Amino acid sequence: MQKVVEVKNLTKVYQLYNKPIDRLKEGISLTRKNYHRDFYALNDISFDVEKGESFGIIGVNGSGKSTLLKILTGVLSKTKGDVKVDGKVAALLELGAGFNMDYTGIENIYLNGTMMGFSKEEMDEKLDKIIEFADLKDDAINRPVKEYSSGMFVRLAFSLSIAVEPEILIVDEALSVGDIFFQTKCYKRMDELKNKGTTIIMVTHDLGAVIKYCDRTMVLHNGNQVAIGSPHEMVDLYKKILAGQEPTVAVEDNNSAGDDNSVGDNNNYVGASLTSPEPVRASSTSPLKDSMSVNPHADIYGDMKAEFIDFGILDQKGNPATVIVKGETFTIKEKIRMNEDIKDPIFTWTIKDKRGTDLTGTNTLLEKVDTGFGEKGRVYDVSFTQKMRLQGGEYLLSMSCTSFEGDELKVHHRMYDVISLTVLINENKVGIFDSESKVEIH
Repeated sequence: MQKVVEVKNLTKVYQLYNKPIDRLKEGISLTRKNYHRDFYALNDISFDVEKGESFGIIGVNGSGKSTLLKILTGVLSKTKGDVKVDGKVAALLELGAGFNMDYTGIENIYLNGTMMGFSKEEMDEKLDKIIEFADLKDDAINRPVKEYSSGMFVRLAFSLSIAVEPEILIVDEALSVGDIFFQTKCYKRMDELKNKGTTIIMVTHDLGAVIKYCDRTMVLHNGNQVAIGSPHEMVDLYKKILAGQEPTVAVEDNNSAGDDNSVGDNNNYVGASLTSPEPVRASSTSPLKDSMSVNPHADIYGDMKAEFIDFGILDQKGNPATVIVKGETFTIKEKIRMNEDIKDPIFTWTIKDKRGTDLTGTNTLLEKVDTGFGEKGRVYDVSFTQKMRLQGGEYLLSMSCTSFEGDELKVHHRMYDVISLTVLINENKVGIFDSESKVEIH
């Protein structure tokens, strides 16, 4: 395989002075006396990344991750060692770095395109796609970016970086910003780039994303390279470091992560307060979906022989809600109209995390519910009631109506990631769901 990134014995040293005057003293000292101490932000780092590979870098804050990425992109200079990057690079370091705050959104698109080596004509072709992905209206894209909200700024910066279809994409915590709908769209775009053979180097504290997206992962600690190996092994090693077990031996393991796409721990989810706003109450005549946080970018398709005319979530008191407390009962409501005759329609729901991983779900076929013959014009009112066992965090709800014609599954109406669902907790556990363990000590 072709190596597109080669790093050998990379070291970055900063000279730290106790007082500003010490820098001047050292500069004019006739005896060449040192007034500084050396701080090794990176110490003898070596690794390769192959074309099309997804390479993760994890470590506690201050371990040197961002410094390494800045050297790879040329933002920082190295102290010693060799760094070779072969390919057109798009970097998501500090989102919006390189933006001129007085320029409009469009002017910044062309400015950054030029910085990445694209001509005006090439950026002309990409302009509409960038604006569409960033979901910025005409009035916003023509305003100075200093007037943007943080969400608008993030969307434009990410959209610009991925729309140029780089050969190498370098990402530093960029996917932890923006709302859940935008994060989901970003992860889908990352999947597309990965499938097209884009090399991805990712720094993140989201261990689930590391396990799902990375082929190999490197652990850094205090500027030192601890190990390189499979994402699962490196995440386990990282957790030991978090627990205070100092790493002592560097390990090299070039085996890829294969097809293991399990979710990992939701350590990025912090406990949320139970003092949440009251849910919006729908009137008896208002569609339930009007009370929901509906994704404007939901992936919706099907032959429309059946159609969702309403949908939503009710809490255990029967109120419309997109915020559910862990441990409480909740109901997913679906109202589906048959536009054609359908034998034994199947109604489904699935809850995913923001990375697109299926966490839980069911359907009428699995539940052995006889839905009968759906003649044209019939409206089904379907309720799925269950306890919320997921940990605190933000999730996405998908729904569909399907059926079998012979052995072939037909999709009549499918809505992926249509509702944002927040789970609140008063205590969190390890992983993505609560096993409701009972502890006895005698």
